Amino acid sequence: MKKAVLFDLDGTLWDSAAGVSRAWSAVMAENGKPEGISVEGVHALMGKQMDEIARRLFPERTEAEQRRLMDLCGDREHEVLAAEGGVLYPRLEETLAELKKDYFLAIVSNCQSGYIETFLTAHSLWDWFDDRECFGNTELSKGENIALVARRNGLAVVYLGDTQGDCDAAHAAGVPFIHAAYGFGAVTGELALDCFAHLPAFLRQHERELWEAD
Repeated sequence: MKKAVLFDLDGTLWDSAAGVSRAWSAVMAENGKPEGISVEGVHALMGKQMDEIARRLFPERTEAEQRRLMDLCGDREHEVLAAEGGVLYPRLEETLAELKKDYFLAIVSNCQSGYIETFLTAHSLWDWFDDRECFGNTELSKGENIALVARRNGLAVVYLGDTQGDCDAAHAAGVPFIHAAYGFGAVTGELALDCFAHLPAFLRQHERELWEAD
């Protein structure tokens, strides 16, 4: 069975919060919420499913209105991030190229449809990933999407993410979790990676416990 590393996106591969803050704030201002949202506010929401984010941004609106406004936020952030990109973690592409020699690589995120593709296009990273899945495509939880990617590709998977929600999703999918401790969230009691560029050596060091079933 092919060994695979599945990645969360925000707080694991890049930080897009500055662009997302500007995009969401513009939509919010156009719809009666001139206060917008700060970069720190975006960080606090990243990793949550889009329907939950919509409820938090627009709690006074109906579910249908929340969905419509969240779609507008998504469209605007795609425009901003396609033009500007985000902040990649150090040595991201070099590290992905090294990992690609030995592992199947995929992204699984709670984001809207098109967000992963915007990341890949803005930073010319398509060559390094074999698959991708997100809540916007399937309306499944992150744990279900991790299991879906593993199942449809016949993979032995580990999941790298930065939040407790990512950890919970990996456990729900029945796969080992690595905490991206350089990201946005705090997780205790799990293997922790302090720098993305250290991932290839980290995987070699922990190979037995991560893929013990193999």
